[in-house]
Amino acid sequence: MVASFSSCSPIPALVIVFSIYLSTFAVVEAGDNGGFSVNIIHRDSILSPFYDPSVTHFERLQNAIHRSMSRANRLKQSAISPLEVSSQVVPDNNGSYLMKMSFGTPPMEMFAIADTGSDLIWIQCKPCEKCYKQKAPLFDPNKSSTYRNLSCKSKECDLLDSGHRTCAPKTNDWGYSNFYGGRSSTRGFLAIETFTLGSTSGSSVALPEKIFGCGHNNEGTFDERESGLVGLGGGPLSLISQLKSSIGGKFSYCLVPFEKENVTSKLNFGSEAVVLGDDVVPTPLVIKDPVTFYYVTLEGISVGNKRLTYKSSSNVAAEKGNIILDSGTTLTYVPSDFYQNLESEVKKLIHGKSFGYPLPLCYNASTDVNVSITAHFSGADVKLKPQNTFFRLSKKVLCFAFIPHVEDDMGIFGNIAQMDFLVGYDLEKRKVYFKPADCSKH
Repeated sequence: MVASFSSCSPIPALVIVFSIYLSTFAVVEAGDNGGFSVNIIHRDSILSPFYDPSVTHFERLQNAIHRSMSRANRLKQSAISPLEVSSQVVPDNNGSYLMKMSFGTPPMEMFAIADTGSDLIWIQCKPCEKCYKQKAPLFDPNKSSTYRNLSCKSKECDLLDSGHRTCAPKTNDWGYSNFYGGRSSTRGFLAIETFTLGSTSGSSVALPEKIFGCGHNNEGTFDERESGLVGLGGGPLSLISQLKSSIGGKFSYCLVPFEKENVTSKLNFGSEAVVLGDDVVPTPLVIKDPVTFYYVTLEGISVGNKRLTYKSSSNVAAEKGNIILDSGTTLTYVPSDFYQNLESEVKKLIHGKSFGYPLPLCYNASTDVNVSITAHFSGADVKLKPQNTFFRLSKKVLCFAFIPHVEDDMGIFGNIAQMDFLVGYDLEKRKVYFKPADCSKH
């Protein structure tokens, strides 16, 4: 392809991450209210196709912690350099969750990384100039009756950053190129296709005329069981954004705790994503660069009866939208000077000698600890459960699920802190809702 860029203005593309596993049944169209739910499965679950029975539960949790640290560093770099977001987004090939969806007509099922930290949906396609090895057959656009390439004259040119598209001179088709960290990349053509998602009701939801990248040149640190990536972020090409009108800008999830390895979590859309009840607390979503992160404002954290004001030496914590809700990061990250105060108060309520490896605050404890911790978001006091604040790295080692950023950067509210909460996003009202729940029964 010849690099012939148009004058369409670039739009930032990036948000948070998770990966989901969907089943496909008889196809039905989504209703006007766009309400449906799907199962989501953690990559380490016994229900996951990546499940390795030779790895213990605690080893899987330790692996998740290592992935969390790598991911937090990538999100930090993206937040620091919003103009370089596209090059900073790294595909989470060891992602927290996995996704199975179908492409084309007739539908072809495949796994992909579902990533709320990126925008573009893409899969590996025939003919493949250079592809990483995958177990599933490559998608063949010539065998789908609903596939078509996007013309360079199409209005969709505004949806992809001008630095990541080219116009093929012979065919007049839009080519794309996305470069990630870790020497990973994808190149191919932007196209229109029908996606099919399975719902928990037993019927599938057909999503016609959706934009995706048909990748003919892909390389990097992808697993052979993954056929591509599904962006669930807030950028214009993500699955959430492309569904926005039919789902009313609403989605929610309920994450099952790690120890419940044989239970699926839930991802809800449209009318099924509305979070109701007397115990629901809302907090505003804050729009900042990069626009695809879900920013909220954390005002403080209480440990027992002691409330600590959320602050940092760099004053980042004093700003609105000072923390990101990220279901793809395992731990919760706060500025280092605030963390020191937080850790000090936690230690006062726990009897026993602590140690700082492999995380800053751990204990030798065969039984769980119950320290009352409440996260005070703007307008929403979220009382965390013991499983949201401490977790087991082994039968005898218990560690605090909050850790400091090396630098005083944007905070990240991770998935341990969100487990057994129904977390709802209303992108039209710009609010996030928290409701305590038993996600294994939700």
